[in-house]
Amino acid sequence: MKAMTINGFGGSEVFVVADIPKPEVKAGHVVVKVAATSVNTVDTMIRQMGEDIAPLAPALPGVLGMDFAGTIESVGEGVTDFAIGDEVYGCAGGLADLQGALAEYMLADSKLIAHKPKSISMREAAAMPLVGITAYEGLVRAQVSQGQKVLVHGGAGGVGHLALQIAKYFGADVYATGSGGEQSELIEKLGATAINYQTESVSDYVEKYTSGAGFDVVYDSIGAANLLNSFEAAALNGQVATTVSMAEIDLTGAHFKGLSLHVVFMLIPMLHDHKREQHGEILAKLAEIVDAGKLTPVVDKQHFDLEQAGQAHEHLTHGKTLGKVVISV
Repeated sequence: MKAMTINGFGGSEVFVVADIPKPEVKAGHVVVKVAATSVNTVDTMIRQMGEDIAPLAPALPGVLGMDFAGTIESVGEGVTDFAIGDEVYGCAGGLADLQGALAEYMLADSKLIAHKPKSISMREAAAMPLVGITAYEGLVRAQVSQGQKVLVHGGAGGVGHLALQIAKYFGADVYATGSGGEQSELIEKLGATAINYQTESVSDYVEKYTSGAGFDVVYDSIGAANLLNSFEAAALNGQVATTVSMAEIDLTGAHFKGLSLHVVFMLIPMLHDHKREQHGEILAKLAEIVDAGKLTPVVDKQHFDLEQAGQAHEHLTHGKTLGKVVISV
């Protein structure tokens, strides 16, 4: 089968077209004919940094690409929830010893997949798994509930644009930061109140939207140094969830507010074979929300095919995307 492989770590030029063996099905797994895959920031990090972010890096030559949507071609022993011909989606490879989705076929643990939402395309479905699971997990751990005020940092980003919709689905009053222009337009279109972080200070929008009390839940998809803004924006005994905590942060502000901090690292089930079934369950729930018309994945308007994987990576890292970058296989 055709695949885009990397024979070394570095820039986007490391991708090469290769003919590699098609995976064989095994117990508990399915083989999927890949229709589309999306590019996540972690994909670009693995490509660039390699062994510097072990254990994420695959052995070389490797096939990247975590997210996918496609059709099941074969079913392994013990798999009862899926059948040949089913349309599925998931996040099941592209790191460590798990072959990724930048190939015509991939082997996927059946615990890590779910039936694709019926109301959206393969490309839209491929945009959802990693960011959708990340958004959902963080909001559930932060115990988002009806009537709460929720702030999403990075509301037009991959995780953020789904997090604000899921929070709204849970009944929250949702606000989200962006850089104005197209980002603010997207945030408003998806049902949240847009905050331009370039023109409004944290204290200003906390006063404006919460009368100074702070937000019950802050979902920070920017993280690192921005966590200090999240601590400032949170209410007393509030909840802060973040996807990026690899930084030295002064927790004084969190201490005096009695905040709870939730670190979301959604790759744990894949890396450690730990509670993988939870990812399948979340994906099934997300599909239900999508088909109910309450969740819409946004796909960047630029189209890429399999042999343009390097260009797709470049497009994402330039930071000018709106929604997820998707590759058609």
